[in-house]
Amino acid sequence: MVLPLACNTIREDLPTRPSDSPAPLIPVAPIPAAPQPTPRPTPGGPGSPPPDEEPLPALPGGGGGGSCGEPGPAAASRVEVKIHIVGASRLILDSTPLVGPDDAYCRRIGFTDGRRFCPTRPEGHPERSACDALVSGSAADTGRPGPTWRANGRPCVFANGCENHPDNQYLAFAYGPGTYSACVASGACGSLAVTQ
Repeated sequence: MVLPLACNTIREDLPTRPSDSPAPLIPVAPIPAAPQPTPRPTPGGPGSPPPDEEPLPALPGGGGGGSCGEPGPAAASRVEVKIHIVGASRLILDSTPLVGPDDAYCRRIGFTDGRRFCPTRPEGHPERSACDALVSGSAADTGRPGPTWRANGRPCVFANGCENHPDNQYLAFAYGPGTYSACVASGACGSLAVTQ
């Protein structure tokens, strides 16, 4: 069976000849240049005022830098060590340097419950990181502000079932049972026996 094909004629209109009198041009407002950033002096660079005091560098995992204002803490006399997080194959241990016995200092920084030993500042206080770093010193193995961790009296390395937290020297990973300790510059230490 053969179907008849239909033919369509397509007409193409040829372009018209341009008009002898062109349309008037309409002026367009120029596009303004993109705004340029305002130069500002680099902190500590030429043209900036000298700082009132030397701030501490930013602390890994412990919040920003800053300084520890008044009242300044005494040397740490204790270190509290506790389990922070229980994971499937490890524990995350947390350490807190404590100052005291000094109930007047503790009360002055906001602990009004009569305690004689307290952290350098309450949790979340903007000076907490700087004050903790001041009383902790630097870890002997990593050089970061915070305590030196040990597992069963040995260095805190994976082969010994321990590992320093990569971002926060006040935390450590515990991979098995043992006694984990955190010691600060004053010689004060805290420990925790893990029986998992």
